Amino acid sequence: MTDENGTKPENGNVPESTTSETPVEPAKTDAIELTPASLVEPKKVEEPENNGAIEATNVAEAEGQVKKLPYPKSVFFIISNEFCERFNYYGMRTILVLYLSRQLNYSDDTATVIFHIFTMFVYFLCILGAIISDSWLGKFKTILYLSLVYVCGSVLVTLGAMPPLNLPATTFTMIGLALIALGSGGIKPCVSAFGGDQFKMPEQLKQMTTFFSLFYFSINAGSLISTTVTPILREDVHCFGEKECYSLAFGVPAVLMAVSIVIFILGRPLYKSKPPAGNMVVLVSKTIGNAISTKWKEKKTNPREHWLDYADKKYDRQLIEDVKVLMRVLVLYLPLPIFWALFDQQGSRWTFQATRMDGDMGSWDIKPDQLQVLNPLLILVFIPLYDVAFYPALSLIGIRRPLQKLTLGGILAGVAFIISGVVELNLEKTYPTLPTDHISQLRIFNGENCAYTINTNIPGHPTINIDRHGYYVNKDVPVSGNFFDLMYSFTAVEGDNCYGFEAGSYRLPVKEAHTLFMNTKNTSYPLIWYEDYVNKPSRGSPLGRTLTNVETGRKIEWRKTKKNSLEHEEPAYLNNLTEFSAGDYKILVDGDEVLQTTLNTGGVYTVLIHELDNGGYYAQEVVITDPNSMSILWLIPQYVVMTLGEVMFSVTGLEFSYSQAPVAMKSVLQACWLLTVAFGNVVVVIIAELALFDSQASEFFLFAGLMFADMLLFMYMAYRYKPNNPNAVAETEPLTAGEEKSALPLEGADNKAFEN
Repeated sequence: MTDENGTKPENGNVPESTTSETPVEPAKTDAIELTPASLVEPKKVEEPENNGAIEATNVAEAEGQVKKLPYPKSVFFIISNEFCERFNYYGMRTILVLYLSRQLNYSDDTATVIFHIFTMFVYFLCILGAIISDSWLGKFKTILYLSLVYVCGSVLVTLGAMPPLNLPATTFTMIGLALIALGSGGIKPCVSAFGGDQFKMPEQLKQMTTFFSLFYFSINAGSLISTTVTPILREDVHCFGEKECYSLAFGVPAVLMAVSIVIFILGRPLYKSKPPAGNMVVLVSKTIGNAISTKWKEKKTNPREHWLDYADKKYDRQLIEDVKVLMRVLVLYLPLPIFWALFDQQGSRWTFQATRMDGDMGSWDIKPDQLQVLNPLLILVFIPLYDVAFYPALSLIGIRRPLQKLTLGGILAGVAFIISGVVELNLEKTYPTLPTDHISQLRIFNGENCAYTINTNIPGHPTINIDRHGYYVNKDVPVSGNFFDLMYSFTAVEGDNCYGFEAGSYRLPVKEAHTLFMNTKNTSYPLIWYEDYVNKPSRGSPLGRTLTNVETGRKIEWRKTKKNSLEHEEPAYLNNLTEFSAGDYKILVDGDEVLQTTLNTGGVYTVLIHELDNGGYYAQEVVITDPNSMSILWLIPQYVVMTLGEVMFSVTGLEFSYSQAPVAMKSVLQACWLLTVAFGNVVVVIIAELALFDSQASEFFLFAGLMFADMLLFMYMAYRYKPNNPNAVAETEPLTAGEEKSALPLEGADNKAFEN
């Protein structure tokens, strides 16, 4: 379940003119530095801040000495803080869609929309956090204050998930998610950059490289552990009388978030903090705004060759030229959001897909939300494999340039959705038959020791023969209009002392399933009608109903066979549909065992119990909806292919963008990269709201088609793209010419999509 991808330093503190051959460490772009080491003020050209450092280094080398500085201890507080914060974020995100659908009763489509709107705001608000940090508070205060907002949001979500408090859960959840988006998004561009500030450059360039490797590891470790643990806390722990304990699953990550703040504060005496120096994102925006407004006024009286040239009265020529280069690179970003639209559905659509599959591995049960652990796990495996195996193999078939690799990454994402669509088509074969337009469903359970013939007015079914203790199912009762008025009468055909049921009528609504239960020991209601549930359980757990034709006052118990623990009890005639955990059960009536059965994930069951005249019991289980039968392991291929595409797309994309951007604009491009993630989630929201298809497989194929078309457009744009020719102080060769790595570490970290 990883986030956006990033790469190494997301920090503008790497000396812009250093020509190190340090390898690039991919990092989740959870945090990026949006401000270069020194900002260009209008009409001012300042020497980069690192020039002095380089000059000092040259002096030291001339003297034959290079002073080795101690590794800054402060970074370990920052790394620990990042681990706790990422544990909270990914742990909460892992179970979010299931909480929205199972506890807050949103539909799958609405839960998907909420999930992606939340993710969208996380990445949009990265820009706000960068501006606050660089223009006002500085990194330390921004991280501290927004972390407090963050933890407040986590606490609100946790409190809303506690049933005994009777709080408005939906309101608390939405406010909590808004605060989490502000906190997480706001600190994202600050944390790793703040870590980079702890090093003196360029003397500690190698030490800083080690820091970003550890920082990236902490992000993946937090993601990996929380993605594994929170589904276990959700499903395997029962609290407040409920089968799932969302309050604990949200609460543990919230505690980790509070711990992260404590750790961060403890390191304050050791931190090196740089004062706010202005924000390049704001400066670029002002330059573009000034050019547009001036062109509107002077396009006829004083025309310029390029529309950005209209800003030359207020802004420096070099700044304007840099913005031109920046805009050229940004054009290539236009198709990129589609990739993130596909990638982020691992936490929504693919999780819902997993709920309809069988996770039983024998002694181990894979939770549907737990499968997201594959993403961070595979990332840690694939990144070194790409360098030593995948990229050399691709070079043999002519795929060497970054834009080629980025295109291939997008194509792999489309292939992953083709795979998910094929899996869904096979999964649909296991889905139950549901009542649709102009159709109703009828079931009849005979709880008597007599056989009956039932006369009806159902077209094509004038008589229904039902054996003693038998049942009848009709999944295709035709309905004209909104309902069908069923007329029925009974005739006993076999048995002794058979009860004479009265004739009657019942209205069957369209698109609903209804059941008749014959139970004469219930002297008040010998015929019971109820609306049945025949779809897959929305919460995934099996559902069971006990239909009892026993003496009044009997007590029915469901006990787990293994531990003999009481899971559910009810009085006779209650007939409620109850949610159970999957497993083996024994059913008892007043302490006498009458049946042993197994409830499997995704199944809906009815147990029919009849008390015989000799004091014994007859009991049988009827499967209303078949349990999940397709193994959840069939989802692994789509996760593998998506992660292969993610590493290639995200790492290569950031690397290419960094190498092509002007020196002063590299951090601005990282901000724009995060915005592509936000816009990708907007695409998912739009398609989910349009509800174009009844079949989820069709929607998967639609996204795959969009991805392929998007990559064709990108290939055309890449073909026409003119690489930025490095000037005298540039650090790298244009990657489109065939260079595979930039000379400097990149500015991104935690695109834990290395996204989300």
